[in-house]
Amino acid sequence: MMEVVIAVAVGVLGGSGVWLVLRPRTFQVIMGLALFAYAVNLFIFSMGSLSVGEEPVIRPGVPADLLHYTDPMPQALVLTAIVISFATTALFLVVLLASRGMTGSDHVDGREEEP
Repeated sequence: MMEVVIAVAVGVLGGSGVWLVLRPRTFQVIMGLALFAYAVNLFIFSMGSLSVGEEPVIRPGVPADLLHYTDPMPQALVLTAIVISFATTALFLVVLLASRGMTGSDHVDGREEEP
């Protein structure tokens, strides 16, 4: 059941992120990239293991070998990805403000749509 919830959450976040990235305004693009980053982080985190109420690394009564070990690499990758996505979001916001100041528009191509 937990796998279905995680899969639906990754799908909704990823789909919403892609939809927002394809929007014409820069703020929507930034929010879409953030949602897509959350979807990727959740996907990477779920690759470690989906156990609820169990020990995170080594369980008592089970031999401490590689067959019964939870891989800490996905957690380390997600922590790194969070820092990188925060930095890129901050960079994109600075670029958004500079672009809006230069062009006077917040559209991706720099000009308003004509009706």
